[in-house]
Amino acid sequence: MLVKIIKLAVVGTGAMAHTHAKKFAAIKGVKIVACCDVNEERTQHFSKTFGVPQRFTDFGQMLAACECDAITNVTTDPFHAPLSIQAMNAGKHVFCEKPLATNYPDALEMAKVAAEKSVINLVNFSYRNSAALQTVAKRIHKGDLGRIFHVQAHYLQSWLTSREWGEWRVSSKWLWRLSTQHGSKGVLGDIGVHILDFASLPAGDFASVNCLLHTFDKARGNKIGEYPLDANDSAIITARYANGAVGSLQMTRLATGHLNSLFLSVHGEKGAFRIDLDTSYSDYEECFVQKKDGKTSPWKKVTAPDVPSLYERFIKSVKTGKNDQPDFARGAKIQQTLDACEESHQTGKAVQLTAANG
Repeated sequence: MLVKIIKLAVVGTGAMAHTHAKKFAAIKGVKIVACCDVNEERTQHFSKTFGVPQRFTDFGQMLAACECDAITNVTTDPFHAPLSIQAMNAGKHVFCEKPLATNYPDALEMAKVAAEKSVINLVNFSYRNSAALQTVAKRIHKGDLGRIFHVQAHYLQSWLTSREWGEWRVSSKWLWRLSTQHGSKGVLGDIGVHILDFASLPAGDFASVNCLLHTFDKARGNKIGEYPLDANDSAIITARYANGAVGSLQMTRLATGHLNSLFLSVHGEKGAFRIDLDTSYSDYEECFVQKKDGKTSPWKKVTAPDVPSLYERFIKSVKTGKNDQPDFARGAKIQQTLDACEESHQTGKAVQLTAANG
């Protein structure tokens, strides 16, 4: 039986695009047929590295000239919405990097166009590749913990205090993340988007958020070259969930000793789960209140069954026509929560989300 070849174009050819190319190229039935970037030198390097036959510096020209079924949008944040919408209007399926957009109205428009054009759409909330997270979410939704009371989560990085990932002061790929002028939403938009999805997939939608953002002095005049260093570096969120639970979420780029640490614990009336991706993407821990004596069992490690990656889910969705999760509607919901966090910081008050998230 012939296997349909999915022809894919990579849009944006920076560092993350190399990851996308490797992941998609490893999937049977996928061929990367084109790449596009405004930086011609970078596009040439990408094309040569991955053997991509067509390269473009103009996205509209690529859509007109290239026969592709789908694109993976790996551009910087401000271009996620306009390029994805342009591609969907041209009938292309879209796999988009996070955050889905830089504001809720744009993200909502992306979800609307995806529905109208009936194209497959997924946002790359990459930590959904954790088998532990997927299994814990299913078990909580099934009722294994009963009523949910408390959620704790953090995403801690330290690239502003260490050089494990290189010297941020001299690299545009890091400096743009510190500058709102260059489209950055700071740590909230960069990794907060992950923790919001990570902490709500198992525990449920947020009803309200109260957020504190902070930007630290990092250079003389808080500017390096063309980059004003004004994006937030740390964020602390206290949240209420629609199911009545409360949560505390923290994220920063200044957590010395934590290279890339993502942690979640969910506590309910029957027991608790906790996930530490520093330890394992597949293993999680559980404890339960014992019916016989009402005491809590010791924490026990559990290994979750393997799950397909988001790259594999996207391709399967394109082949079957059945859209997997997380789709653009989910991405828009998370973007709405990000916007609410910014509003909360600006007003100093909690922002309600229940009606919109319902």
